[in-house]
Formats: sequence, structure tokens, C-alpha cells
Amino acid sequence: MEFKDYYAILGVSKDASREEIQRAYRKLARKYHPDINRGPEAEAKFKEIGEANEVLKDPEKRKRYDRYGAAWKQAQAHGGAGGVPPGWQEVHFDFGGPGGGVKFEGADFGGMGGMGGEGFSSFFDMLFGSGGGPGAGAGPRGGGRGTAAFARRGSDVEAEITLPLREAAHGGRREITLADPATGQRNTYAVTLPKGMRPGQRIRLAGKGGSGSSGGPSGDLLLRVAVAPDPRFKLVGSDLYTTVPVAPWEAALGGEATLETLDGPVRVKIPRGSSSGKKIRLRGRGFPAKDGSAGDLYAELAIAVPETLSPREEELFRELAEASSFRPRDRA
Repeated sequence: MEFKDYYAILGVSKDASREEIQRAYRKLARKYHPDINRGPEAEAKFKEIGEANEVLKDPEKRKRYDRYGAAWKQAQAHGGAGGVPPGWQEVHFDFGGPGGGVKFEGADFGGMGGMGGEGFSSFFDMLFGSGGGPGAGAGPRGGGRGTAAFARRGSDVEAEITLPLREAAHGGRREITLADPATGQRNTYAVTLPKGMRPGQRIRLAGKGGSGSSGGPSGDLLLRVAVAPDPRFKLVGSDLYTTVPVAPWEAALGGEATLETLDGPVRVKIPRGSSSGKKIRLRGRGFPAKDGSAGDLYAELAIAVPETLSPREEELFRELAEASSFRPRDRA
């Protein structure tokens, strides 16, 4: 085991205030956080500064470290031979038998089996035990902080999926394939889509994000939903808008037309004397909502005329023009 100079690790003086220590720690933590720094030594450095901060931010631990930290090798060397170096009268090293451990100012810091744990260094465990405080057990079964002190949850990963309007409305199950931005590997996920997915909403796939470190859990995969433009419908809130082309005589005389909805075609009546822009409202035929309701569907009538006329059609239109007294521009 090697003595660790926690002050040097954080780059502060031995008389640094708690605030100075915290500022130094935060600065270094940002620099070496593995999610930011991909260097090969970043994770080890991050753990080292975390260990230094764990000791120096706590007045009691810092006091013990300042008193005994640099002399631990000397204490170990003399402990086996029965000698006690100056300043170590309150420390007892017992290496014999199952109950062996380190007794420090009356507190049992666990057996020597806890040395070398994944979370804290052997030096830390020697002085403070795996749990970092009095009474904490050592090693993986100790109930102390150990590995958990540096276990980090993986980062959440966000990706966008584009759904057709009908699929966003009806929901269901589908498989999506995404490329991992870090490795380029393509992964396929089975996704359950709830009804009425709106643009910007997210689907959370727990544990499918970035991998955790030091035993930490993986992050989540967040799928942000986009809805592809639909050639028939425009989505506004929970309402849908569509256009129904009608012939001039249908608009004038009334009639029926087949109207497409998200649930299939329906027949609607065209009111007599309809003009372009008139809307037919179908209640509950719009986009579904979370509470099971749905918006409305608005079908706007658009009068369409043939681009070319047969001789007979042209003759009839001319007869109509001569016979009719309707002057739409006079109404303005």
C-alpha cells in the first residue's frame, strides 16, 4: 500500500478551508468525469479525487488523516513486534485470528480483509475502513460505502423516432433499430407505443442507455417522438383537418361524399349551397387523447372544376352562365 497525499491530489494546501477543498474537488471532478474525459486514466483519477474529497471534506476524517495518515507504515511495522511509535498509543493492530482488525480510538474498523476494495484504496481502508467511518464493515459484505461510493449510473441516451400519423394515433408494438453513437453498433429494441403519441413526447426504455461504471446501473434510452407529415391530415392539438373536393353541382345541389378518417372511410352529407371553405365537423373522429377521448375531424370543402371540358359540358356551363343571376362578386 502506498501513502496517499490527499492534499496534493486535490492541489490544495494543508491549511485549506473546507470551501477551498470543495472548489478544488468540483473543478477536478468536472475535468476527469468519465462521461466527459475519455482518457485511459480518467476513471482512476476521478476515483482518486473522490477518495481525497471523502476524507478532507469531513472534519473528523480530516483530523484523523492529518494525525495518522503519513505514519501508517511506521505503525504497521511496529505493531507486529509489539512496539508502538509515538502518537500511535490509541491504535492497535491485531493481525491474529478471525477477529483481527484495526482498533482506532475505541472504534472497530473491520477486518483486514477489507483492504484493497474496489471503491476506496487500501490506504483509505487501513485508516477508515471500507465504510469510511466507525463501525462500518469491511469488504463487499461490510455494508459500508466501498464500491458504491464511486458507482455511477450510466448516462441517459436520447434518440428520435418518426412515426406515421396513423401509427402515432393507434399505438401498438414495433421494432426499432438504432446505432450506438459510441460504438456504431446497431441495436434493435421492441417498443410498445401507447395510443395518441404526440410530437415531442418520449418513450423511456429503462436500462437501455449508457453503461454504468463501478457496478452502477445503466442509464435509460429516451425515444423522442416525431410525427411524419400526412398527405391527408393536418394535426392541430387533438383535432384533424382534411380537405374534401366537390364538384360544382354537388356544392350547389348537395349530395354525399366518402371521407377518409384514421379509422377508415365514412359517408358524409354535403349541404346544399356549400361554398369552398365550408367545414363539415365529425365529432370524436380526430386524434386520440390519453384519457380515451378524441378530438374532432374537420373536413373543408373545396370546389373543383374540370381542367378540360367536353363540348357538351362547355355548352351546359354556358347555358348555366346565361340563365343564372348569381353574381358572387356582387356579394362582397
